[in-house]
Amino acid sequence: MHRRRRTALALSVALLGAGPLLAACGSEAHPGAAAVVGGDRIPVSALQAQVKDVRTAQQASPQAAQLIKNTGQLSRAKLHGLIFDRVLDRAAADAGVNVTRKQLQDARAAMAQQAGGEKAFADMLLQQRGVAPDQIDDAVREQVQLTALAAATGADLSTPQGQASVTKTLTEASKKLRIDVNPRYGTWDDKAIQLADTKTPWIAQVTKNGPQEGDAVTG
Repeated sequence: MHRRRRTALALSVALLGAGPLLAACGSEAHPGAAAVVGGDRIPVSALQAQVKDVRTAQQASPQAAQLIKNTGQLSRAKLHGLIFDRVLDRAAADAGVNVTRKQLQDARAAMAQQAGGEKAFADMLLQQRGVAPDQIDDAVREQVQLTALAAATGADLSTPQGQASVTKTLTEASKKLRIDVNPRYGTWDDKAIQLADTKTPWIAQVTKNGPQEGDAVTG
């Protein structure tokens, strides 16, 4: 597989971890919410459902024990993804970016073909990025939307300058949403576009070349 088309999704940091499911607690201001983004609640129940989907898929794998061991703090990883998607949606809307269903279908087909088929693609995402089969469409959409955002803002994700430009665009969108995270999961860093104080040495935050059309995704 060509280096420029290896598994990648610049700027979307999958803060994966393997902790137990957290009970719904919520902050005093937002009981039962894992976070509030732009005034909309992300329920703890929705977060737990995503975690459960990943754990169920991992447990069905022959490498179940290793997969679970390798994905610590999974609840925080999935919350990061849920928040990041909303930030990306806001940035895309501000830039006039619209991703069509056909674009998503074509992108998923290309990624699956590159990976060696749908099953290989799904296995790769589960093993490398903690993405359950029913979460693949969202992961593909995230990458396509991010690439489209870069194009719309004139940023080249294959360069540090381009990556910094997209990060700035996302930071501006993030600040507008006034993200409030349940303290149990940490705090949101607008500048870094991620949950703060999470260490994930096995996840690359920004790939050297940035995402290319047809790349696999991190989820």
